[in-house]
Amino acid sequence: MPPLRGRAGLELIVRPLDHRLAAEFWNITDPRLALRVNAIVGGTPAYRREFARGDTPNGADDFDDWVVRTVLNPETPLFREARYLLAEEPDLRDTALYLSVLAAVADGNATRGGMAGYLERKATDIAHPINVLEDAGLLHRDADAFRDNRPTYRIAEPLIGFYHAIMRPVWDQLERPGSAARVWQASRRRFTSNVLGPHFEQVCRDWALHHADPELIGGLPARVGHGVVHDPKARVGHEVDVAVIGIADGSRPPLLAIGEATWNDTMGIAHIERLQHIRDLITQAGRYDTTSTRLMCLSGAGFNDKANVAAHADPEIQLVDLETLYGMA
Repeated sequence: MPPLRGRAGLELIVRPLDHRLAAEFWNITDPRLALRVNAIVGGTPAYRREFARGDTPNGADDFDDWVVRTVLNPETPLFREARYLLAEEPDLRDTALYLSVLAAVADGNATRGGMAGYLERKATDIAHPINVLEDAGLLHRDADAFRDNRPTYRIAEPLIGFYHAIMRPVWDQLERPGSAARVWQASRRRFTSNVLGPHFEQVCRDWALHHADPELIGGLPARVGHGVVHDPKARVGHEVDVAVIGIADGSRPPLLAIGEATWNDTMGIAHIERLQHIRDLITQAGRYDTTSTRLMCLSGAGFNDKANVAAHADPEIQLVDLETLYGMA
């Protein structure tokens, strides 16, 4: 038989919508509202019409009510969807262990050691569950841009992340009619810190890789990641939320930009000075060419006057707001 591959006329890979397309699909024009919705339902088209029954937040003031009446409502198909996604995976036999690993990640334990400590197990005990969850597309492994063999993990599907961070710990309460409003009121701070903050950082990385103007970030990125930069004098590690790495022409790849992403904090000169210090540390390490590395502050809450003045005076400093992330600037 001749190989069938050569007769293929179309190869169609269906991926979830990115944050910009998801906002259009949900018909949301407010970028702050769009990101909050995206942090829960991600970019799966079916969630809007079939699972949320066509219910879209009617403006920013309706977001909390929408979560209560749709996401946390036992009468909607969306309510149990995360549990069904896990139950339908044939390789997840020891369900309790896999759920515990996902819960550990949702609680902010992004490394193998962190997960093992959270679960009070040895790191070797959870190696297989992590690999299975990766193969199933439920966990995503991110390499550290500055340290070899130090990967971190994140939940790939936002709805599953939201379920483990917000719904699973109080599932019995949520199944009782009329409890959603009370649960959501008590969960909003956890939603911001454990769900919205990390999701915003990932959206910033996706934007830098797929949407950012190369002139803004200093060139065309080969990859975008994050990582920890070690400070030998202070003996501390500095987290870099966005690391934009260019195409290598010589022995060292260029580091086009580094950035800090904060959802709820107005960013100022202290954030810029921190990035300048981190850039100096990266230069000393010698792994990347930092000759033209730009500094990016990415904020969901905006920037103060000092940050705006600094960015206006120095083209190496870029301030990225929600309008820019969503192409509305």
